[in-house]
Amino acid sequence: MSTTADTYTIAVIGAGGKMGMRVSNNLARTAHRVAYVENSPAGRQRTTDAGRSLTDAAPAVADADIVVFAVPDLSLAQVTADLVPQMRSGAIALTLDPAAAYAGLLTDRDDVIRAVAHPCHPSIFLQRTTPEEYADTFGGIAAPQDSIAAIESDDPAKKAILDATVRAIYAPIIDVHYVTIKQLAQLEPTLVETVACMIGGLLNEALDEAVHTMGVPEAAARSILYGHTQVALANGLRGDNPFSDACLIAMDYGRESIIKEDWKKIFRDDELDKNLARMLHLDHIER
Repeated sequence: MSTTADTYTIAVIGAGGKMGMRVSNNLARTAHRVAYVENSPAGRQRTTDAGRSLTDAAPAVADADIVVFAVPDLSLAQVTADLVPQMRSGAIALTLDPAAAYAGLLTDRDDVIRAVAHPCHPSIFLQRTTPEEYADTFGGIAAPQDSIAAIESDDPAKKAILDATVRAIYAPIIDVHYVTIKQLAQLEPTLVETVACMIGGLLNEALDEAVHTMGVPEAAARSILYGHTQVALANGLRGDNPFSDACLIAMDYGRESIIKEDWKKIFRDDELDKNLARMLHLDHIER
């Protein structure tokens, strides 16, 4: 149970995993009362090596204002089926990715509030000033970032618990933007994984082609690609400078050669369901 208006009782499920360690490292620096839960031997070892004590799942979730499920998407169905029934009435069940929540894979209770929060990661336009900020490309360590969150409650007190938790686990935080769970699923995976991360992978493939097929010296290829990627993003996303006429022609050729004309279909609900079903290893998603 919460002890003050600003301090809450938080349970971290999967505290020794990849995200669990990131979450736990940040929570350990706060005044919140935190219970760290981990089942795997390797995860338990990482948790204790970090100087944190482990708690059994049942008492941890029974006492928590908010339970952070820091486990992989493919494990959430089973983990929430086990633990949500043991949560106290009025508590918040927080997952860190919208896929399983939007797909309807999580165990729900009428008196337990569903929430999702995902880090935005430090912006490419962030004004970094220290080596630590430059090194922190993921976020949650030194470089400030935003977060996107959704909560299925109109209670300001519940939103305050979620907001405090999100600002703690993803610190340092600039702002928390609130959307619906469906909108968060449209952003992640569609906007940022299906589009942005795919383009990042495509850039690496193009670099490999220039170096290993065309025979361009790797240092030269990396230099021109890294610099032009910054210009492309600054011009394309912020309009910092206009693309040259010749560049616009080359861009049209690239779009005609690489992009399908109907590519925006990925934002349709049926395509989102299809994408999530593939990600979650499901045959389909029922609505």
